[in-house]
Amino acid sequence: MHENNRMNFENRKIMVVGLADTGLAVTRFLKNRGASVTVSDLRTKEQLGAKAETALSLGAALKLGGHNLEDFLSQSLIVLSPGVPHTSEVVRASRRAGIPVIGELELAAQHISEPIVAVTGTNGKTTTTELVARMLEQSGFGVFVGGNIGNPLINYVNEREAKDLLVVEVSSFQLDTMRTFKPKVGVLLNVTEDHLDRYVDFAQYVASKGRIFENQTYRDYAVLNKNDVSAEILGSKIHSQILYFNAEESRENGAWLEGRRLHYRLPGQGVDTLDFSSIKLPGKHNLENAAAASLAGLLMGASPSGITDTLQTFTGLHHRLEYVATIDGIDYYDDSKGTNVDAVARALESFDAPVVLIMGGRDKGGDYAVLADLIRTRVKSLIVLGEAQHAILDALSPFTQTQKADSLPHAVQAARAAAGFGDVVLLSPGCSSFDMFTDYAHRGEVFCEAVRELQ
Repeated sequence: MHENNRMNFENRKIMVVGLADTGLAVTRFLKNRGASVTVSDLRTKEQLGAKAETALSLGAALKLGGHNLEDFLSQSLIVLSPGVPHTSEVVRASRRAGIPVIGELELAAQHISEPIVAVTGTNGKTTTTELVARMLEQSGFGVFVGGNIGNPLINYVNEREAKDLLVVEVSSFQLDTMRTFKPKVGVLLNVTEDHLDRYVDFAQYVASKGRIFENQTYRDYAVLNKNDVSAEILGSKIHSQILYFNAEESRENGAWLEGRRLHYRLPGQGVDTLDFSSIKLPGKHNLENAAAASLAGLLMGASPSGITDTLQTFTGLHHRLEYVATIDGIDYYDDSKGTNVDAVARALESFDAPVVLIMGGRDKGGDYAVLADLIRTRVKSLIVLGEAQHAILDALSPFTQTQKADSLPHAVQAARAAAGFGDVVLLSPGCSSFDMFTDYAHRGEVFCEAVRELQ
């Protein structure tokens, strides 16, 4: 099964930091094992609503409306939810006092023995995670899908329903607080500028992503993007067997595309081919995601038919280049999950038609100027909103017609006026959603509703 019992929690005083879905799942796990749990959150009881009531019903003590250092220093263990910075002053002070600090990913991993496929990267994580899971399911495996994708990994331990293997999306924030986490297959899709509001510089962000391979041995596998700078930076530090997608044809283990055919070589085997001609996902970047997913699936025993059947039926995720509607000859696409500059670039590269682009939200420290060429050649009008609108305009207004909007529905109305027959209206914000919305999904739903109201 998957209880290794590496830690004894009976009567231990443990702080859970952050009371979103993950914090609740961690609280349930710890209370079921006899721990004395205190939950700390910056939000008030009124702001947390039902989550606060649920935590209380589980028997946890609540410390809300801020983090109090004295509460932290009285604990024997601190468990961080993914969105909580491990660099915050109360966390640093707790570490200095000798109190262990781990994240939910590490807590769960210490109680799981089944093989894990872990997927990280700046962009494409969720799509690739879903692809790997479906490829393995189509090949006959029992699969748990979770992690940063929305179903906390600790839920696998809570639910006690054994699967053959686990496929998990992991963020850099989760990797920052890992110790023993070791996937059988680790996938790093790409590393581009993102979360520079949380990291000192880009090198630190790359190092954080690279921790996915830290505990691997030669019996494990690392899947890397040959065309990404992170592969060059991290390659010599990895102790597992490396396979590249975007590989240099048959010279190395990995996969490479020729048109809509994927050629691949696994360690110790010859070259084989998969037919990608029926893939439903749009854009070159999704061909790369599918290549990475195929390699990970094959390494875990997925069948070629399980892979191709998945590619024929998987049409993508909500809020990730999702088609919404065609109204008066204008196509509307929701890419609300595009929360960084590289995601905007990938979205724009997916369309041949002129684009009216809606951007903006809370700035994450990315360089909007890298979009200049794509804005000049593909975007007929740029509409900006949110806290980052001035930074976006400063970088991109010389390259296309621009205007401001004070709300997302207003931006949709402005986009409709700017677009013509055959054009695309694209929401791809390049920013986080937290200035106006609870998360990217909330933002996407508001966009879709505003589009529907055009009809």
